[in-house]
Amino acid sequence: LILTGGLKSFLPHMLRRIIRFNRLSISNTSGMAEGYKQANIVILHKSLADDFEKFCHANNGPLPLLYRSKPGDWKCSLSSDSDIRTDCLQYRMYEHGACTGSLKSLKEYSEKLKDMVTFYLGCSFSFEKAVQNAGIPIRNVEQKRNVSMYKTAVPCHSVSTFSCNLVVTMRPIPESKLEAAVLATSELKEAHGAPVHMGDPGLLGIQDLSKPDYGDPVHFHPGDIPVFWACGVTGVEAVINCRAPLAFTHSPGCMFITDLKNDNVTVGSSREIPQVHCISQDPLHYSVVSAEAARKIKALETLIAIDPGDRGITHLHHQDELLKACLAISHARSVLITTGFPTHFTYEPPEENDGPPGALAIAAILQALEKEVAIVTDQRAMNLNKKIIEEAVQLGILKRPVPLLSYQKESADSALMFLCENGNPERPRFDHLIAIERAGMAADGNYYNARKVNIKHLVDPIDELFLAAQTVPGVTTTGVGDGGNELGMGKVKDAVKKHIKNGDVIACDVEADFTVVAGVSNWGGYAIACALYILSTCEIHDRYLRKAVGFPQLSKKTVWQSALPSVTKEEKLLKTLVQHGVRSGKTASLEMEVDGLPFYNTHSLMIEKLL
Repeated sequence: LILTGGLKSFLPHMLRRIIRFNRLSISNTSGMAEGYKQANIVILHKSLADDFEKFCHANNGPLPLLYRSKPGDWKCSLSSDSDIRTDCLQYRMYEHGACTGSLKSLKEYSEKLKDMVTFYLGCSFSFEKAVQNAGIPIRNVEQKRNVSMYKTAVPCHSVSTFSCNLVVTMRPIPESKLEAAVLATSELKEAHGAPVHMGDPGLLGIQDLSKPDYGDPVHFHPGDIPVFWACGVTGVEAVINCRAPLAFTHSPGCMFITDLKNDNVTVGSSREIPQVHCISQDPLHYSVVSAEAARKIKALETLIAIDPGDRGITHLHHQDELLKACLAISHARSVLITTGFPTHFTYEPPEENDGPPGALAIAAILQALEKEVAIVTDQRAMNLNKKIIEEAVQLGILKRPVPLLSYQKESADSALMFLCENGNPERPRFDHLIAIERAGMAADGNYYNARKVNIKHLVDPIDELFLAAQTVPGVTTTGVGDGGNELGMGKVKDAVKKHIKNGDVIACDVEADFTVVAGVSNWGGYAIACALYILSTCEIHDRYLRKAVGFPQLSKKTVWQSALPSVTKEEKLLKTLVQHGVRSGKTASLEMEVDGLPFYNTHSLMIEKLL
């Protein structure tokens, strides 16, 4: 038997020869031939080859195609003097979707292989050296184990008879090294590229990391985070599901070693440099965005933070809250929005016109992004909001009516019953809650306007939904405000009490996960809408959202642009609000240009054109 300790420095052609003559006593090729590309193998009848190639191109994260052979060709351009019948450590045979054997050689099937095509697909073993060069440990190599591989609940893009869920590899990465791990692998497209998920495995539908579907369990060190890359074993699952009469694959972890070196790829522009941000602690969830997109969103955050009333709101500002809030919203499937601040308590209706325009701007972009969205408001304001939403549809601000809900406390678990199906925290109806210019409950249980007037009699207890959301894993919240007495501003209540007039009385006590502070709350709504557009057009974020399966969504850019807020839309909506008796709450003027992006203001900040 060949000693395995020095295999990482062996050249590929030497390793293939050793494997060919069955001289190795190891179970996988992880860590072998450092710096060289390894490949997953799928061998199918020639009649299926064209469809499988299309399936690879449609899911090129897990299935980056390195080479497709001609029928009956044992050799390939990826290596000299190779024979695909003998040069993998172990193979699997599938008949009608069932694994019917593990083989050391395919030579006895040479006659059948004459009508079969071999696909060589990229492998994450290829990026291990680059990850180690970045100072990041590879735990499975340290522990002399195969990498852990898991089936997920993420469907691949189907092509003809090829349909399956994504398979991923998992590597424990120290939390301080997450961004370095993304950067080290992001440009290695033929080795699956950047991770598709970082954090809680349950978000991928993986129930138990100690029980991988393929490979070996790997032990975590304190501070390690599970990081998941798309995996070429996805091709094995596709073979199983297509139920071909006969097919062969490598045995997971037993790769074909090529002569191709991993080129040292350097990331060029900030458009290509990834950043990692934590968007949830329960469940633990990190997201990815390009440095360029993050810079634009930070510019938005700076712009809306201008304090036209000189009320001291700059003291409430937390850096990157807009970015993190919008990353969380971008990952959400269903979003609940609330607005309404009855500051004109002696009039009917008592609402001000700061809040509804921003809320509808968020709703419009969420509709364009094909997310579910609903609005919850006070029971007394249902008819008013229904008319505003109907006219927003007629004006072209919304694509279709937004479901309008109300909330009343009827029992101790009313909020949980509202947020979750049958009150079950494992089945939330909404992934994210947004409050924009919504009256927030103070520490004494009352609701105050900026002049310390108690308006509790006009406000339904929608705060309870935000409090209940804190107990539901996977539901995150955002509060948008401009004075500290708005729902969600409890996160900055100490600063409100210290720096805002009457803050010791009016400060909202209910906090959101993210607080977006703006000079006028509508500006915050417009900024969220535009930030969601920026994220959607960010290739790095788009790939992470779709888990590197299917096709980029940038073809929908025109639809997204049409949903963005504009001066024309705002003017129309403000006229509608006036017609329904809604009065102005704030007036401000701001005209600026940030990094070539023109911003305009009539009543509040509007974006006429972005990018």
